[in-house]
Amino acid sequence: MRNLTRRSLLSLGVGAGAAAALAACGGGGGGDAGGDISSDPVKLRFTWWGSDARHQRTQQAIDLFTKKYPNITISGEFKEWNGYWDSLATTVAANDAPDIIQMDELYLASYAERGALLDLKSADKHLKTADIDEAALNTGQIDGKQYAIPTGLAAYSIVANTDLLAQYKIPVPDDATWTWDDLKRIGTEISKASGGKVTGVQSWGFDTGGVNIWARQAGATLYDDAGKVSIPPDVLANYWQYLLDLAKNGIAPAPSVTVERAGAPLDQSGTATNTSAFGTWWNTQLTSLAAASGQKLKLLKLPTNGQPAAATSPYYKPSMFWSVSARSKHPAEAALFVDFLLNTQEAGDVLLTDRGVPSNAKVRAAIAPKLTETDKAAADYLESIQVGPAPRVTPNGASSVETILKRHTEEVLFERQAPQQAAASFIKELQAEIDAA
Repeated sequence: MRNLTRRSLLSLGVGAGAAAALAACGGGGGGDAGGDISSDPVKLRFTWWGSDARHQRTQQAIDLFTKKYPNITISGEFKEWNGYWDSLATTVAANDAPDIIQMDELYLASYAERGALLDLKSADKHLKTADIDEAALNTGQIDGKQYAIPTGLAAYSIVANTDLLAQYKIPVPDDATWTWDDLKRIGTEISKASGGKVTGVQSWGFDTGGVNIWARQAGATLYDDAGKVSIPPDVLANYWQYLLDLAKNGIAPAPSVTVERAGAPLDQSGTATNTSAFGTWWNTQLTSLAAASGQKLKLLKLPTNGQPAAATSPYYKPSMFWSVSARSKHPAEAALFVDFLLNTQEAGDVLLTDRGVPSNAKVRAAIAPKLTETDKAAADYLESIQVGPAPRVTPNGASSVETILKRHTEEVLFERQAPQQAAASFIKELQAEIDAA
Protein backbone atom coordinates (compact mmCIF):
# COMPACT_ATOMS: atom_id res chain seq x y z
CA MET A 1 0.00 0.00 0.00
CA ARG A 2 1.48 3.35 -0.99
CA ASN A 3 2.02 6.08 1.58
CA LEU A 4 -0.83 8.48 2.24
CA THR A 5 -0.68 12.27 2.24
CA ARG A 6 -2.25 14.22 5.09
CA ARG A 7 -4.69 15.79 2.63
CA SER A 8 -5.90 12.37 1.43
CA LEU A 9 -6.25 11.16 5.00
CA LEU A 10 -8.37 14.12 5.92
CA SER A 11 -10.52 13.43 2.87
CA LEU A 12 -11.41 10.16 4.58
CA GLY A 13 -12.90 12.16 7.42
CA VAL A 14 -10.25 11.07 9.93
CA GLY A 15 -8.62 13.14 12.66
CA ALA A 16 -4.91 13.83 13.10
CA GLY A 17 -4.27 10.77 15.27
CA ALA A 18 -5.97 8.40 12.89
CA ALA A 19 -4.23 10.10 9.97
CA ALA A 20 -0.81 9.44 11.47
CA ALA A 21 -1.72 5.83 12.12
CA LEU A 22 -3.25 5.18 8.72
CA ALA A 23 -0.15 6.49 6.97
CA ALA A 24 1.76 3.53 8.39
CA CYS A 25 -0.71 0.98 7.01
CA GLY A 26 0.60 -2.08 5.23
CA GLY A 27 -1.19 -4.49 2.91
CA GLY A 28 -1.47 -8.25 2.61
CA GLY A 29 -2.03 -10.87 5.26
CA GLY A 30 -5.53 -12.03 4.34
CA GLY A 31 -6.86 -15.56 4.01
CA ASP A 32 -8.01 -17.48 0.92
CA ALA A 33 -11.26 -15.96 -0.37
CA GLY A 34 -11.78 -18.89 -2.72
CA GLY A 35 -11.20 -21.61 -0.15
CA ASP A 36 -13.78 -23.90 1.41
CA ILE A 37 -15.99 -22.71 4.24
CA SER A 38 -14.43 -23.83 7.51
CA SER A 39 -16.23 -26.24 9.82
CA ASP A 40 -14.10 -24.96 12.71
CA PRO A 41 -15.18 -21.98 14.86
CA VAL A 42 -14.85 -18.71 12.93
CA LYS A 43 -15.16 -15.23 14.40
CA LEU A 44 -16.03 -12.28 12.13
CA ARG A 45 -16.38 -8.57 12.85
CA PHE A 46 -18.94 -6.50 10.97
CA THR A 47 -19.13 -2.71 11.05
CA TRP A 48 -21.86 -0.34 9.88
CA TRP A 49 -23.35 3.08 10.57
CA GLY A 50 -27.01 3.90 11.05
CA SER A 51 -29.97 4.38 13.35
CA ASP A 52 -31.18 2.18 16.20
CA ALA A 53 -33.77 0.67 13.85
CA ARG A 54 -30.99 -0.36 11.45
CA HIS A 55 -29.02 -1.88 14.31
CA GLN A 56 -32.00 -3.99 15.31
CA ARG A 57 -32.72 -5.18 11.77
CA THR A 58 -29.06 -5.95 11.17
CA GLN A 59 -28.79 -7.98 14.36
CA GLN A 60 -31.84 -9.99 13.29
CA ALA A 61 -30.11 -10.77 9.98
CA ILE A 62 -26.93 -11.75 11.81
CA ASP A 63 -28.92 -14.10 14.04
CA LEU A 64 -30.54 -15.77 11.01
CA PHE A 65 -27.13 -16.32 9.42
CA THR A 66 -25.42 -17.68 12.52
CA LYS A 67 -28.33 -20.04 13.13
CA LYS A 68 -27.71 -21.41 9.64
CA TYR A 69 -23.93 -21.54 10.19
CA PRO A 70 -23.53 -22.14 13.95
CA ASN A 71 -19.73 -22.35 13.78
CA ILE A 72 -19.56 -18.71 12.60
CA THR A 73 -19.84 -15.92 15.17
CA ILE A 74 -20.38 -12.33 14.00
CA SER A 75 -19.67 -9.39 16.27
CA GLY A 76 -21.43 -6.16 15.28
CA GLU A 77 -19.70 -2.78 15.58
CA PHE A 78 -22.02 0.10 14.76
CA LYS A 79 -21.67 3.87 15.05
CA GLU A 80 -23.13 7.19 13.97
CA TRP A 81 -22.01 8.45 10.55
CA ASN A 82 -19.68 11.15 11.90
CA GLY A 83 -17.68 8.81 14.12
CA TYR A 84 -17.75 5.88 11.72
CA TRP A 85 -15.03 7.02 9.32
CA ASP A 86 -12.63 8.05 12.06
CA SER A 87 -13.01 4.61 13.63
CA LEU A 88 -12.65 2.75 10.33
CA ALA A 89 -9.51 4.67 9.36
CA THR A 90 -7.97 3.92 12.74
CA THR A 91 -8.67 0.18 12.58
CA VAL A 92 -7.48 -0.08 8.97
CA ALA A 93 -4.26 1.75 9.91
CA ALA A 94 -3.70 -0.65 12.79
CA ASN A 95 -4.19 -3.67 10.49
CA ASP A 96 -7.24 -4.51 12.60
CA ALA A 97 -10.06 -3.74 10.17
CA PRO A 98 -13.43 -5.44 10.60
CA ASP A 99 -13.99 -8.35 8.20
CA ILE A 100 -17.22 -6.97 6.70
CA ILE A 101 -17.45 -3.23 6.11
CA GLN A 102 -20.42 -1.07 5.22
CA MET A 103 -18.87 1.30 2.67
CA ASP A 104 -19.93 4.60 1.08
CA GLU A 105 -19.32 5.60 -2.54
CA LEU A 106 -17.47 8.79 -1.57
CA TYR A 107 -14.79 6.81 0.28
CA LEU A 108 -14.63 3.63 -1.78
CA ALA A 109 -11.69 4.62 -3.98
CA SER A 110 -9.74 6.00 -1.02
CA TYR A 111 -9.75 2.57 0.63
CA ALA A 112 -9.73 0.34 -2.44
CA GLU A 113 -6.79 2.00 -4.17
CA ARG A 114 -4.67 1.58 -1.03
CA GLY A 115 -5.24 -2.16 -0.92
CA ALA A 116 -7.53 -2.14 2.10
CA LEU A 117 -10.44 -3.92 0.38
CA LEU A 118 -10.77 -7.40 -1.10
CA ASP A 119 -11.53 -7.87 -4.80
CA LEU A 120 -14.82 -9.68 -4.33
CA LYS A 121 -14.41 -11.45 -7.67
CA SER A 122 -11.85 -13.61 -5.88
CA ALA A 123 -14.67 -14.83 -3.61
CA ASP A 124 -17.17 -15.67 -6.35
CA LYS A 125 -17.28 -19.27 -5.14
CA HIS A 126 -19.22 -18.00 -2.13
CA LEU A 127 -20.61 -14.65 -3.25
CA LYS A 128 -22.94 -14.69 -6.27
CA THR A 129 -23.94 -11.60 -8.24
CA ALA A 130 -26.05 -13.04 -11.10
CA ASP A 131 -29.25 -11.36 -9.89
CA ILE A 132 -27.72 -7.90 -9.58
CA ASP A 133 -27.86 -5.64 -12.64
CA GLU A 134 -24.48 -5.07 -14.28
CA ALA A 135 -24.95 -1.30 -14.12
CA ALA A 136 -25.42 -1.64 -10.36
CA LEU A 137 -22.38 -3.88 -9.94
CA ASN A 138 -20.26 -1.43 -11.88
CA THR A 139 -20.82 1.21 -9.22
CA GLY A 140 -18.49 -0.79 -6.96
CA GLN A 141 -15.76 -1.46 -9.52
CA ILE A 142 -12.42 0.28 -9.91
CA ASP A 143 -10.03 -0.76 -12.69
CA GLY A 144 -12.04 -3.91 -13.28
CA LYS A 145 -11.93 -5.09 -9.67
CA GLN A 146 -15.12 -5.50 -7.61
CA TYR A 147 -14.24 -3.84 -4.32
CA ALA A 148 -17.85 -3.37 -3.23
CA ILE A 149 -21.38 -4.53 -4.01
CA PRO A 150 -24.32 -2.17 -3.50
CA THR A 151 -26.70 -3.11 -0.71
CA GLY A 152 -29.46 -1.11 -2.32
CA LEU A 153 -30.08 1.27 -5.18
CA ALA A 154 -31.44 4.76 -5.61
CA ALA A 155 -31.96 7.06 -8.59
CA TYR A 156 -32.38 10.80 -8.92
CA SER A 157 -35.97 11.94 -9.34
CA ILE A 158 -38.41 14.81 -9.10
CA VAL A 159 -40.83 14.57 -6.19
CA ALA A 160 -44.08 16.36 -7.04
CA ASN A 161 -46.72 17.40 -4.53
CA THR A 162 -49.87 16.42 -6.42
CA ASP A 163 -52.12 17.96 -3.74
CA LEU A 164 -50.55 21.36 -4.36
CA LEU A 165 -50.83 20.92 -8.12
CA ALA A 166 -54.53 20.12 -7.74
CA GLN A 167 -55.04 23.08 -5.41
CA TYR A 168 -53.68 25.47 -8.05
CA LYS A 169 -55.38 23.60 -10.90
CA ILE A 170 -52.13 22.63 -12.62
CA PRO A 171 -51.95 19.19 -14.28
CA VAL A 172 -49.27 16.72 -13.30
CA PRO A 173 -46.70 16.99 -16.10
CA ASP A 174 -46.01 14.15 -18.51
CA ASP A 175 -42.64 12.99 -17.23
CA ALA A 176 -42.03 10.95 -20.39
CA THR A 177 -41.64 14.13 -22.44
CA TRP A 178 -41.06 17.15 -20.24
CA THR A 179 -37.96 19.35 -20.37
CA TRP A 180 -36.14 21.70 -18.01
CA ASP A 181 -37.90 24.57 -19.77
CA ASP A 182 -41.23 22.91 -18.95
CA LEU A 183 -40.25 22.70 -15.28
CA LYS A 184 -39.38 26.38 -15.32
CA ARG A 185 -42.71 27.27 -16.99
CA ILE A 186 -44.85 25.13 -14.67
CA GLY A 187 -42.90 26.36 -11.66
CA THR A 188 -43.67 29.95 -12.68
CA GLU A 189 -47.40 29.14 -12.88
CA ILE A 190 -47.39 27.68 -9.37
CA SER A 191 -45.46 30.58 -7.83
CA LYS A 192 -47.86 33.08 -9.42
CA ALA A 193 -51.01 31.12 -8.58
CA SER A 194 -50.02 30.89 -4.92
CA GLY A 195 -49.06 34.54 -4.67
CA GLY A 196 -45.57 33.46 -3.65
CA LYS A 197 -46.81 31.39 -0.73
CA VAL A 198 -45.61 28.27 -2.53
CA THR A 199 -42.68 28.25 -4.92
CA GLY A 200 -42.88 26.07 -7.98
CA VAL A 201 -39.50 24.50 -7.37
CA GLN A 202 -37.26 23.77 -4.42
CA SER A 203 -33.79 24.76 -5.60
CA TRP A 204 -30.99 22.21 -5.58
CA GLY A 205 -27.29 22.15 -6.40
CA PHE A 206 -25.85 20.80 -3.17
CA ASP A 207 -25.23 17.15 -4.07
CA THR A 208 -23.52 15.46 -6.99
CA GLY A 209 -26.74 13.85 -8.21
CA GLY A 210 -27.91 17.01 -9.94
CA VAL A 211 -24.50 17.75 -11.47
CA ASN A 212 -24.06 14.18 -12.68
CA ILE A 213 -27.47 14.17 -14.40
CA TRP A 214 -26.93 17.59 -16.01
CA ALA A 215 -23.52 16.52 -17.32
CA ARG A 216 -24.77 13.16 -18.60
CA GLN A 217 -27.66 14.80 -20.45
CA ALA A 218 -25.07 16.98 -22.19
CA GLY A 219 -23.04 13.91 -23.18
CA ALA A 220 -20.37 14.65 -20.57
CA THR A 221 -19.26 13.24 -17.20
CA LEU A 222 -18.09 14.72 -13.92
CA TYR A 223 -14.97 12.51 -13.95
CA ASP A 224 -13.28 10.64 -16.77
CA ASP A 225 -12.13 7.01 -16.56
CA ALA A 226 -8.74 8.12 -15.23
CA GLY A 227 -10.39 9.97 -12.36
CA LYS A 228 -9.77 13.48 -13.67
CA VAL A 229 -12.45 16.19 -13.50
CA SER A 230 -13.91 16.18 -16.99
CA ILE A 231 -17.13 18.21 -16.90
CA PRO A 232 -16.85 21.02 -19.49
CA PRO A 233 -16.91 24.48 -17.88
CA ASP A 234 -19.76 25.66 -20.11
CA VAL A 235 -21.93 22.68 -19.11
CA LEU A 236 -21.38 23.39 -15.42
CA ALA A 237 -21.95 27.13 -15.96
CA ASN A 238 -25.27 26.38 -17.69
CA TYR A 239 -26.30 24.25 -14.71
CA TRP A 240 -25.69 27.09 -12.28
CA GLN A 241 -27.29 29.63 -14.62
CA TYR A 242 -30.46 27.54 -14.59
CA LEU A 243 -30.54 27.50 -10.77
CA LEU A 244 -29.84 31.22 -10.66
CA ASP A 245 -32.71 31.89 -13.07
CA LEU A 246 -35.09 29.92 -10.85
CA ALA A 247 -34.17 32.05 -7.85
CA LYS A 248 -34.18 35.43 -9.62
CA ASN A 249 -37.60 34.78 -11.17
CA GLY A 250 -39.27 33.63 -7.96
CA ILE A 251 -39.67 30.07 -9.24
CA ALA A 252 -37.44 28.88 -6.38
CA PRO A 253 -37.10 30.46 -2.92
CA ALA A 254 -34.75 33.33 -2.19
CA PRO A 255 -31.10 32.18 -1.88
CA SER A 256 -31.08 32.74 1.89
CA VAL A 257 -34.05 30.37 2.27
CA THR A 258 -32.56 27.81 -0.11
CA VAL A 259 -29.23 27.73 1.72
CA GLU A 260 -30.91 27.50 5.13
CA ARG A 261 -33.06 24.57 4.00
CA ALA A 262 -30.09 22.84 2.35
CA GLY A 263 -28.37 22.68 5.71
CA ALA A 264 -31.47 21.64 7.64
CA PRO A 265 -32.98 18.18 8.21
CA LEU A 266 -35.17 16.67 5.49
CA ASP A 267 -38.38 17.51 7.37
CA GLN A 268 -37.61 21.22 7.02
CA SER A 269 -37.23 21.13 3.24
CA GLY A 270 -39.59 22.84 0.84
CA THR A 271 -41.01 19.47 -0.17
CA ALA A 272 -41.61 18.27 3.39
CA THR A 273 -43.19 21.58 4.50
CA ASN A 274 -45.41 21.83 1.39
CA THR A 275 -43.88 25.15 0.39
CA SER A 276 -42.43 23.93 -2.93
CA ALA A 277 -44.38 21.88 -5.44
CA PHE A 278 -41.39 20.17 -7.09
CA GLY A 279 -38.03 19.10 -5.71
CA THR A 280 -35.11 16.92 -6.75
CA TRP A 281 -34.57 13.93 -4.44
CA TRP A 282 -33.29 10.39 -4.50
CA ASN A 283 -36.32 8.15 -5.04
CA THR A 284 -35.71 6.30 -1.76
CA GLN A 285 -36.36 9.50 0.21
CA LEU A 286 -40.04 9.44 -0.79
CA THR A 287 -41.24 7.64 2.35
CA SER A 288 -39.62 10.14 4.73
CA LEU A 289 -40.83 13.09 2.67
CA ALA A 290 -44.40 11.77 2.54
CA ALA A 291 -44.46 11.20 6.31
CA ALA A 292 -43.27 14.77 6.94
CA SER A 293 -45.50 16.35 4.29
CA GLY A 294 -48.76 14.61 5.08
CA GLN A 295 -49.80 15.18 1.47
CA LYS A 296 -49.77 13.11 -1.71
CA LEU A 297 -46.35 13.01 -3.30
CA LYS A 298 -45.44 11.40 -6.61
CA LEU A 299 -42.12 10.38 -8.13
CA LEU A 300 -41.53 11.78 -11.62
CA LYS A 301 -38.73 11.12 -14.06
CA LEU A 302 -36.33 14.01 -14.40
CA PRO A 303 -36.86 16.61 -17.12
CA THR A 304 -34.38 16.48 -20.01
CA ASN A 305 -32.69 18.92 -22.34
CA GLY A 306 -34.19 17.10 -25.32
CA GLN A 307 -30.82 15.77 -26.49
CA PRO A 308 -30.20 12.08 -27.34
CA ALA A 309 -27.78 11.62 -24.43
CA ALA A 310 -30.60 12.44 -22.01
CA ALA A 311 -32.33 9.13 -22.70
CA THR A 312 -29.80 7.18 -20.64
CA SER A 313 -28.74 9.94 -18.22
CA PRO A 314 -30.38 8.22 -15.20
CA TYR A 315 -28.02 5.98 -13.24
CA TYR A 316 -28.04 3.76 -10.20
CA LYS A 317 -26.66 5.33 -7.04
CA PRO A 318 -25.68 2.76 -4.43
CA SER A 319 -27.32 3.64 -1.15
CA MET A 320 -24.24 2.03 0.41
CA PHE A 321 -22.01 -0.99 -0.23
CA TRP A 322 -20.81 -4.21 1.33
CA SER A 323 -17.03 -4.61 1.27
CA VAL A 324 -14.66 -7.15 2.79
CA SER A 325 -11.30 -6.29 4.32
CA ALA A 326 -8.29 -7.40 2.26
CA ARG A 327 -6.68 -8.49 5.54
CA SER A 328 -9.57 -10.64 6.75
CA LYS A 329 -8.29 -14.00 7.93
CA HIS A 330 -11.66 -15.48 6.97
CA PRO A 331 -12.58 -13.84 3.63
CA ALA A 332 -14.52 -16.89 2.40
CA GLU A 333 -16.82 -16.81 5.42
CA ALA A 334 -17.09 -13.01 5.20
CA ALA A 335 -18.10 -13.33 1.54
CA LEU A 336 -20.63 -16.02 2.48
CA PHE A 337 -22.24 -13.60 4.94
CA VAL A 338 -22.38 -10.82 2.32
CA ASP A 339 -23.98 -13.34 -0.05
CA PHE A 340 -26.61 -14.07 2.61
CA LEU A 341 -27.38 -10.37 3.07
CA LEU A 342 -27.62 -9.71 -0.66
CA ASN A 343 -29.18 -12.81 -2.10
CA THR A 344 -31.56 -14.43 0.36
CA GLN A 345 -35.21 -13.61 0.96
CA GLU A 346 -34.61 -14.40 4.64
CA ALA A 347 -32.38 -11.37 4.97
CA GLY A 348 -34.51 -9.34 2.56
CA ASP A 349 -37.62 -9.89 4.68
CA VAL A 350 -35.79 -8.42 7.67
CA LEU A 351 -33.79 -5.61 6.09
CA LEU A 352 -36.50 -4.56 3.59
CA THR A 353 -35.50 -1.09 2.28
CA ASP A 354 -33.47 0.01 5.31
CA ARG A 355 -30.31 0.10 3.17
CA GLY A 356 -32.08 1.14 -0.01
CA VAL A 357 -34.24 -0.70 -2.50
CA PRO A 358 -32.48 -4.12 -2.68
CA SER A 359 -29.93 -4.38 -5.48
CA ASN A 360 -30.85 -8.05 -6.04
CA ALA A 361 -33.79 -8.03 -8.49
CA LYS A 362 -35.26 -11.32 -7.18
CA VAL A 363 -35.13 -10.17 -3.57
CA ARG A 364 -36.64 -6.83 -4.62
CA ALA A 365 -39.60 -8.64 -6.19
CA ALA A 366 -39.98 -11.05 -3.28
CA ILE A 367 -40.28 -8.36 -0.61
CA ALA A 368 -42.59 -6.09 -2.66
CA PRO A 369 -45.79 -7.29 -0.88
CA LYS A 370 -44.27 -6.28 2.47
CA LEU A 371 -43.41 -2.72 1.43
CA THR A 372 -45.35 0.39 2.32
CA GLU A 373 -47.06 2.28 -0.49
CA THR A 374 -44.25 4.80 -0.75
CA ASP A 375 -41.45 2.21 -0.55
CA LYS A 376 -43.25 0.26 -3.28
CA ALA A 377 -43.39 3.45 -5.38
CA ALA A 378 -39.65 3.92 -4.87
CA ALA A 379 -38.98 0.35 -6.01
CA ASP A 380 -41.30 0.74 -9.01
CA TYR A 381 -39.48 3.93 -10.02
CA LEU A 382 -36.26 1.98 -10.49
CA GLU A 383 -38.06 -0.32 -12.91
CA SER A 384 -39.52 2.63 -14.85
CA ILE A 385 -36.31 4.41 -15.82
CA GLN A 386 -33.77 3.62 -18.52
CA VAL A 387 -30.45 3.45 -16.74
CA GLY A 388 -27.16 4.32 -18.43
CA PRO A 389 -23.64 3.23 -17.50
CA ALA A 390 -22.53 3.85 -13.92
CA PRO A 391 -20.59 7.07 -13.33
CA ARG A 392 -16.93 6.70 -12.52
CA VAL A 393 -16.45 6.03 -8.79
CA THR A 394 -15.57 9.21 -6.91
CA PRO A 395 -11.77 9.42 -7.27
CA ASN A 396 -9.38 9.23 -4.36
CA GLY A 397 -9.09 12.75 -2.97
CA ALA A 398 -12.51 13.91 -4.19
CA SER A 399 -14.58 12.87 -1.17
CA SER A 400 -15.03 16.58 -0.32
CA VAL A 401 -16.70 17.22 -3.69
CA GLU A 402 -20.08 18.07 -2.17
CA THR A 403 -18.54 20.56 0.25
CA ILE A 404 -16.86 22.29 -2.68
CA LEU A 405 -20.04 22.10 -4.76
CA LYS A 406 -22.18 23.58 -1.98
CA ARG A 407 -19.86 26.53 -1.55
CA HIS A 408 -19.86 27.37 -5.26
CA THR A 409 -23.64 26.97 -5.55
CA GLU A 410 -24.03 29.50 -2.73
CA GLU A 411 -21.60 31.88 -4.46
CA VAL A 412 -23.70 31.73 -7.62
CA LEU A 413 -27.09 32.06 -5.91
CA PHE A 414 -25.94 35.12 -3.93
CA GLU A 415 -24.36 36.48 -7.15
CA ARG A 416 -20.92 36.72 -5.63
CA GLN A 417 -19.63 34.72 -8.60
CA ALA A 418 -20.91 34.47 -12.14
CA PRO A 419 -21.72 30.90 -13.23
CA GLN A 420 -18.73 30.88 -15.59
CA GLN A 421 -16.36 31.97 -12.81
CA ALA A 422 -17.80 29.41 -10.42
CA ALA A 423 -17.41 26.62 -12.98
CA ALA A 424 -13.73 27.39 -13.56
CA SER A 425 -13.08 27.71 -9.83
CA PHE A 426 -14.92 24.48 -8.95
CA ILE A 427 -13.07 22.42 -11.56
CA LYS A 428 -9.68 23.83 -10.54
CA GLU A 429 -10.26 23.25 -6.82
CA LEU A 430 -11.66 19.73 -7.17
CA GLN A 431 -8.84 18.69 -9.51
CA ALA A 432 -6.28 20.06 -7.04
CA GLU A 433 -7.80 17.90 -4.30
CA ILE A 434 -7.51 14.81 -6.51
CA ASP A 435 -3.95 15.63 -7.56
CA ALA A 436 -2.86 16.10 -3.94
CA ALA A 437 -4.27 12.77 -2.75
